[in-house]
Amino acid sequence: MFVKRGDPYMLVVGMTGVKMGDRVVQIGCAHGGRLAAVAGKVGLSGQAVAVVPDAASAARARKGAAQAGVLVDVEIGPLTRVSAESGAFDLAVIDDTGGLVGAMRPEDRIATLRETFRILRPGGRAIVIGAAPRGGLGALFTRAQSGPGFDATAALHAEGFKSARVLAEREGLVFTEGIKPREAGRAG
Repeated sequence: MFVKRGDPYMLVVGMTGVKMGDRVVQIGCAHGGRLAAVAGKVGLSGQAVAVVPDAASAARARKGAAQAGVLVDVEIGPLTRVSAESGAFDLAVIDDTGGLVGAMRPEDRIATLRETFRILRPGGRAIVIGAAPRGGLGALFTRAQSGPGFDATAALHAEGFKSARVLAEREGLVFTEGIKPREAGRAG
């Protein structure tokens, strides 16, 4: 008998904690299906925006949204200067599964995380999704770096996020969360 496979994006949606009515921004788009799965949960009362650095990422985002039948505003521009207003989003998902943020120059990575901090409302959350390092025999036979290109927990904490921690490492992905403090101003 054939077994119906479950939703391939259930883990990502669950780990982000996105819900109906949320205002969500995704920084980068390595996989349009993941973006669409998260965007689909905000419903008509929420908003989903993808901020991507280039046309290829925008095409992935638009294709994923179209295939899932969800509305996602796609903006192409520098991740170091996002056009959104301060405090505009409840949740920011930083997609580093393709190494986008990890491969940035350190000053650009810092600027991107500062922009993420700025566009989140007080109490808002940032989730960094990275590729987990390969283990076992697979690690022995690969030369490519498969882990995150930066320490997301330390980077989030350095830019003012509180409670920065790894939530889980499952299905080849690492989920790291940081929370923007509720008090005014940046915490150090």
